[in-house]
Amino acid sequence: MSNTKRLRMGILVPSSNTALEPLTTAIISSLSPSVTVHFSRFPVTQISLSPQALSQFDTEGPLLGAARLLADAKVDVIGWSGTSGGWLGFEQDEKLCRAITEATGVPATTSTLALNKALRVLGASRFALVTPYLDDVQSRIVSVYKDCGYKIVAESHLGIPDNVQIADIGEETLDRQVKEVMTDAGGKVQAISTFCTNLVAAQKVEQWESEYGIPVLDTVATVLWDMLKLGCYDKGGIHGWGRIFDL
Repeated sequence: MSNTKRLRMGILVPSSNTALEPLTTAIISSLSPSVTVHFSRFPVTQISLSPQALSQFDTEGPLLGAARLLADAKVDVIGWSGTSGGWLGFEQDEKLCRAITEATGVPATTSTLALNKALRVLGASRFALVTPYLDDVQSRIVSVYKDCGYKIVAESHLGIPDNVQIADIGEETLDRQVKEVMTDAGGKVQAISTFCTNLVAAQKVEQWESEYGIPVLDTVATVLWDMLKLGCYDKGGIHGWGRIFDL
């Protein structure tokens, strides 16, 4: 991979998300100005399994329209920085990526598909899940991963449906959740995922990895990792954001 070219990365953002843009910018700051990130929003306010909440992620709706706007900036790769594939099913994210590429000619990935790629690279089929989500959303995610051959050996969730409130979760709560899943897993865990791109968690990954000795895969970081790979750009200049950027 070569860093002799510029890389423009387009990120799709839930309209109520306030965490992923500053975290994304911080993660790739060491690659600036060669790598730039450009954002496009579409309406998302609630995370639940209600028909209205699920419809926010319709492939032919505003989500695809936001991707078309990114294509106007001649971005080289588009990423859906969101975890809806966790409860809608991985095939929904795969369908979205195909639709984006068909509409724009630009390769695409998502936080969830990228997480799955990272788990495969690590050989990690047993992982722990930390989210802010409702009981039924969490159960659906666990089920989706189980059906695809993964085992979530421990989980922690907070029962929050309002996406704006998720960004207000403090580091003390996240520390407690990570400690909780590590305790519950009883040494059977190969990785942890902080699974929600409105969690302000990516800045804690290196500390958790040092403390617990296993990879921590934050979904703000996973999509960037995969986008850099799709853009054939060397991610080795990123330090302090977790082991994923060494994969």
